[in-house]
Amino acid sequence: MESYIKKLRDRKAIAAGTAKEAETQHKKGRLTARERIELLFDPDTFTEIDTLVLPRSETYLDGRASRYGDGVITGFGQVNGRHVYVASQNAGVMGGSLGEMHANKIVKAMRMALRDGCPFIAINDSGGARIQEGVDSLGGYARIFDANCEASGVIPQISVIMGPCAGGAVYSPALTDFIFMTDNSYMFITGPEVVKAVMNEEVSLDELGGGLIHSQESGVSHFLAQDDQQCLAQVRNLLSYLPSNSQNDPPYVPPVDDPNRRCPELEQLVPTDPHKPYDVRQVITSVVDDGRFTEIHELWAQNMVIGFARLNGYVVGIVANQPMVLAGCIDIKASLKASRFIRLCDAYNIPIITLQDVPGFLPGTNQEYGGIIRNGARMIYAYSEATVPKLMIILRKSYGGAYCVMSSKGLRGDYLFAWPNAEIAVMGADGAVNILFRKQVQEAPDPEAKRQELVAMYEEKFNNPYVAAARGLIDDVIEPRDTRRALIRTLEVTLSKQERHVPKKHGVSPM
Repeated sequence: MESYIKKLRDRKAIAAGTAKEAETQHKKGRLTARERIELLFDPDTFTEIDTLVLPRSETYLDGRASRYGDGVITGFGQVNGRHVYVASQNAGVMGGSLGEMHANKIVKAMRMALRDGCPFIAINDSGGARIQEGVDSLGGYARIFDANCEASGVIPQISVIMGPCAGGAVYSPALTDFIFMTDNSYMFITGPEVVKAVMNEEVSLDELGGGLIHSQESGVSHFLAQDDQQCLAQVRNLLSYLPSNSQNDPPYVPPVDDPNRRCPELEQLVPTDPHKPYDVRQVITSVVDDGRFTEIHELWAQNMVIGFARLNGYVVGIVANQPMVLAGCIDIKASLKASRFIRLCDAYNIPIITLQDVPGFLPGTNQEYGGIIRNGARMIYAYSEATVPKLMIILRKSYGGAYCVMSSKGLRGDYLFAWPNAEIAVMGADGAVNILFRKQVQEAPDPEAKRQELVAMYEEKFNNPYVAAARGLIDDVIEPRDTRRALIRTLEVTLSKQERHVPKKHGVSPM
């Protein structure tokens, strides 16, 4: 038996890699595939599978011998006490390139995660398709994409980019729920050399597809970390908000924060002057449990804030206009950011809290030519489609079409509240008076005094929350300090709501 055990240990030692490979990764500021797994999972809970898988060819055209594991580590373990599957590409084996058996290992782990109802995490650090395996490598990518699509909305899928991810390989992360990137990672369809040859454009790796670019400009990346350690801590934190699968509820954490706690500071945080900016994240942290808010897409489309928090221990997704950026107007990027997040929350049984302070959709030819109509319609579709609890607070402004698209009663919002200073109308009083009473203002002895008189009259009659309350279009007008209490009480009563759509194969969302 000892000789057999020695042969097994020798093979697993080969699969484990060498100190030289680890040194190479460390010089790049990166951890090895196994070190990443150790940081991701709770101590001593990881179980590896397919450790001894080999590619079909024992050697390649360049004479390099194949390695056990074929460049990717797969298996399962526990994160915060819950089971999670992983595939961590090993850059020490042929640059982490993907061949047939490498792909088969990843797909097998994904299918197991789907079968067992567990989240799946892919840690990407790969040179791309293995050229020596030709079409077998390309077929492997296609199988991974198909598995991503099948698992979508059923189990949480997280992609962690910790090195190169180029060419067709980028489409697997793009199909997952969340993408994390580190400062020294990059993603692109075609590299700088191809861009220079085809477009005659000089661009560096970081400028073309670095973590900052994809977090700030393209919106491809949801989270940006300085290094592998910080990134994996972010992944563990995100998983604390997500259910294991779409049939489960998100993790409940017994609260320490008082559900009846009032928030008098809100009355100073939000100016009553609708033209003055403030940071809506301060409103969020004031209301949620322990002031803990995990923001998503923090650097992209900053006029819309989205993320996860808890109310009385229950996970909620928050969608909020940000008056500090573009006055909180909704533009194309903000529409895309919010609508996808709403659909993700609905897929994983996470209630949606909307904090509204919006003057409308951003005007201009850039927005119209870019398709604000079809992109704005995605928000309508997402809110209407969502069957999870939908609660909304109008903090200050709610004008025009923006009122309609953000969890209004017409889109089956469950509970809607407004603060007493809220303005709910087709447009602001100044704009309305300029259109409706232009002639009276121009003909008045003192046009400015007349205009101010008409503005005050319009605000009193139309531009306040009491008109909407009188029509039943909001459920109540509340004091700002009671916001947390109102949200918790209505959240807890709507957690058991039952809502079904007309039976159909699937809807056709705006493009």
